[in-house]
Amino acid sequence: MFYYILRRVLYTIPIAIGVSLIVFTLVHLAPGDPLSAVMGEVDQKMLAEMRASFGYDKPLPLQYLIWLGSALTGDMGYSLRTGAPVFRTLIDAAANTMVLGVAASFVGFLLGTSAGMFAGYHHGTWVDKAVSAAAIAGVSIPHYWLAIILVIVFSVQLGWLPSMGAGAGASLLSWDAWKHMLLPAIALAAIPCAIVARTARACVMEILGMEFVEALRARGLSERRILLHVSRNALPTVLAVIGLQFAHLLGGSILVEVVFSWPGTGYLLNLAIFDRDIPVLQGTILLLALFFVLTNLVVDILQTFADPRISRA
Repeated sequence: MFYYILRRVLYTIPIAIGVSLIVFTLVHLAPGDPLSAVMGEVDQKMLAEMRASFGYDKPLPLQYLIWLGSALTGDMGYSLRTGAPVFRTLIDAAANTMVLGVAASFVGFLLGTSAGMFAGYHHGTWVDKAVSAAAIAGVSIPHYWLAIILVIVFSVQLGWLPSMGAGAGASLLSWDAWKHMLLPAIALAAIPCAIVARTARACVMEILGMEFVEALRARGLSERRILLHVSRNALPTVLAVIGLQFAHLLGGSILVEVVFSWPGTGYLLNLAIFDRDIPVLQGTILLLALFFVLTNLVVDILQTFADPRISRA
C-alpha cells in the first residue's frame, strides 16, 4: 500500500506542472494589454516601465518560468488593481471558501449518503421514489437560481437571514457568522447532495443483488449487519464521488458567492475577470485547479484504506 500511495503522489507532480502551464497559457491568450485596461490612457513611456516592472516585456516562456518559480516560494506577485500581495489575498479568500465548502459538504454529503443508502436498501417503496424525485430535482435546479430564491424568500420577504457578506468581525462559532453562512451553504449543498444520493442508491441496489448478500442472509445475519456490509462495499465508489463533488463545490461556487457577496475565491475570481487583474486571476485559477488535483489524490488514498484491493490491483 505504501508504494501505491507513493506512486500516486509522484503522478501528481507532472499533473500539477501541466495544470500550471495550462492556467498561464489560457490567461495570457486573452486579447488586450491588462496594464492598459487597468491604467487607462497614460504615457507610453510610463506604460513601458510598468510592463517591465511586472515582467510583461519578457517572452511568454520566460514569464511562465519566472511565475512558476515565484509561485513555488509563495510569491504570486501583486494585484494590478489594489497593489496587495496576491498570495495574502488568496489565503484570506480561500479560508472563507473552505469554511463555506466544509459547511455545505457536511450538510450535502451526510444527507445525500444517508438518504441514498436508505432508498437503495428499500428499493421500490415510496421512500425510494421520494428520494429519487428529490435527487432529480436537486440535480436539475441551478445553484445560483436556488441562491436567488433563498435570498428572496428568507432575506427579502421573511427577513430571517442576511443576504450578503460573511459577518465581518464575527467569530466562526458565533450565531452571526452562522446566519451569514446558512443560505449559501444550502444553495451549494443541493447539487452534491442529489448526486451523492443517486450514486449511493445505485451502489446499494447493485450490491444487494450480489451472491454474498444472500449468503449473509442464509447465515442468519440481521438486516442491520447486512446493511453494514453493503455500506462498506459501497463506500469506495461513494468516496470517489464525494471527493469530486467537494472539489466541484469549491471550484463551482463562483455564482453562489457572487449572489451572496461571500468573500471567497469565487467572488475574488469574478472581480479579477472584470478588472483584468492578471496576477490575481492566475493565482486564483491555479489555486482552484490544484485543489482539484489534491482532492483526487486524497480520495485515491482514502479508497485504498476503504478497499485494500485497489492497492493490490
